[in-house]
Amino acid sequence: MITMYTDGASRGNPGPGGYGVVLIYKQHRKELTAGYRKTTNNRMELLAVIVGLEALKEPGHEVIIYSDSKYVVDAVDKGWIWGWQKKGFAKTKNPDLWQRFLKIYSKHKVKFKWLKGHAGHAENERCDQLAVQSATSPGLLIDEGYEAGNDGLEM
Repeated sequence: MITMYTDGASRGNPGPGGYGVVLIYKQHRKELTAGYRKTTNNRMELLAVIVGLEALKEPGHEVIIYSDSKYVVDAVDKGWIWGWQKKGFAKTKNPDLWQRFLKIYSKHKVKFKWLKGHAGHAENERCDQLAVQSATSPGLLIDEGYEAGNDGLEM
C-alpha cells in the first residue's frame, strides 16, 4: 500500500499556484512540488493527485490518497467523473486535467480519503507548505491548460 498526501494552493484564484505531494511506501518517502504563474486552486489540487500517481514507476499499486479537496475527492467518490467522461467533458471544468487523471487512475487501485485542511495533520500541512512555497517561488511554470483557455468553465 502506498500512502499519498496532496494539496494545492493559489495566491488569488486565478493567480500563481503550486502543488505539494508526499508519497510514503514502507520506509521510503518522496516529496514532489512545482509552481505555476497563473492557475486555480482546483487545478493545483487535481494536478497534485495526477503528479503523485504518475510518479509511481509500475502499474497495479494499491494507493490511498489523502486530500483536503472536496472537488477532487467528491468527483471520484461520488462518481461525477464518469458522467463527465460520458459527455466528453463538455461543460466540465479542467477537462485537460481530468482526462490526464483518468489515464493514470486506471493503472492503479486508488482510494480517496478526505481530510480537513489546516487541521494540524502533519503530512497535509507539509503538502500545504510545499504548495505555497512553490506558488511563491521564482521561475514559475506555465499552466498551459489554464492559460490556453482549455480549462472548461473556470476563469
